[in-house]
Amino acid sequence: MAIDLPSSSRPKSLNSRRRFLQTAASAVAAPFILPSGSYSKPLNSMLQVANIGVDGMGFADLKNIGNHPKAKLVAFCDIDSNRFEKADKEYPGVPHYVDYMQMLEQLGDKVDAVSVSTPDHAHARASIEAMKRGKHVYCQKPLAHTVWECRQMRLWAEKTGVVTQMGNQIHSNLEYRLAVRLLREGAIGKVKEIHSWVGVDGRERTDYLDRPAKEKETAPPPNVDWNLWLGAAPERPYVADAYHPFVWRDWQAFGSGALGDFGCHIFDPLFTALELTAPVSVRAEHEGINGEIWPGPERVHYVFPGTQFTAGNTVEIIWYDGKLQPPKELAQMPETFNLPKAGSLVIGEQGNAIIPHVAGPRLYPLEKFQGFAYPRDVTGTPHWHVWINHIFEGTKTDGGFHYAGPLAEAVQLGNVAARFPGETLDWDTATMKIAGKPAAEALLSKTYRKGFEVTSV
Repeated sequence: MAIDLPSSSRPKSLNSRRRFLQTAASAVAAPFILPSGSYSKPLNSMLQVANIGVDGMGFADLKNIGNHPKAKLVAFCDIDSNRFEKADKEYPGVPHYVDYMQMLEQLGDKVDAVSVSTPDHAHARASIEAMKRGKHVYCQKPLAHTVWECRQMRLWAEKTGVVTQMGNQIHSNLEYRLAVRLLREGAIGKVKEIHSWVGVDGRERTDYLDRPAKEKETAPPPNVDWNLWLGAAPERPYVADAYHPFVWRDWQAFGSGALGDFGCHIFDPLFTALELTAPVSVRAEHEGINGEIWPGPERVHYVFPGTQFTAGNTVEIIWYDGKLQPPKELAQMPETFNLPKAGSLVIGEQGNAIIPHVAGPRLYPLEKFQGFAYPRDVTGTPHWHVWINHIFEGTKTDGGFHYAGPLAEAVQLGNVAARFPGETLDWDTATMKIAGKPAAEALLSKTYRKGFEVTSV
């Protein structure tokens, strides 16, 4: 499929520096094709998939999995019986479950693969219990709730040999793949620094800044299994509209704030193109945080080891949220142009790239890139279908937990730094240690409620 960016995504001048396309055919394959491994293939002609979480993003996941010609949806699981309605209309007759552990035990070999679309705090246990049983796993971003959980997700995928995929679906979109292509082929030269941002902040979905007053506590409605929804999180009473559904994202016990919600999307083309792995340090800046809700507008400064695609021995990524953005003049765009509401600005030795979330990348300054033609042989593929295709091929995807684990670890490390604003956390990824900061190190993991523990490798 040839590239034809929509006019709203196409810069005023589309043409490329001389000889840019001479190495196109060989370079495009590198970020997206991985060698085969010893991965188990489905025993049947159809992949039997169970979905954990069936509304919201869960509904989008099951629908995009279900429309693959070789996928069969065999079970829906949700702690809220009111949330089965849309899934049932789309796929009538699929059995319902409330407890995914019961579902996995009862269905056994009738399930080949599992899609996990729960709140962040429930990702790791559901995914790992599925992997332990030999099930392939598609798990929504930010993969897991803590740095330690992200590490365990990667290790369990390696140990079991199942095919995995994180649900940052834009990873497989044409626009992000094109951005990766441009950066890897040196359209702007080697990268010097990066600024990434999103308009939302970590506390905008709920009106609460602390736990609701006792008088707001009620018994959970009969359609909600509150014990299973809490899962690994500490006990707390049910309060209507305070946690379930969706507003859980703002609470530290359940969600991961703005950085957790969008970081795995917006950092994704940067990690892929520049071959980034783990940061060596991280520092957060914001106006304050308590022990319950994520902070409002923040900046998080990451320092990563340099790679063959960066200008120095290290490269900095600065994250902004809550309507904070980098200075517009850094982009060297025309004064009448505005930065997108979310995305990244990549500063290179020979120009700048803006990677919107999600639209076609743009190169600046315009006068330097006159005569530039974007490569037209990059294609996009539905992210869910990539996962299913690789399961049948017996190969791992380029968005599997081997890749998504380090990406999600970096995101959650930023959330650890948010609890210590202004302090630089020096990170040793091999030992999972934060030098001289035992209080920060303690937040790499969490305490699990009895019966909801996450099993380590």
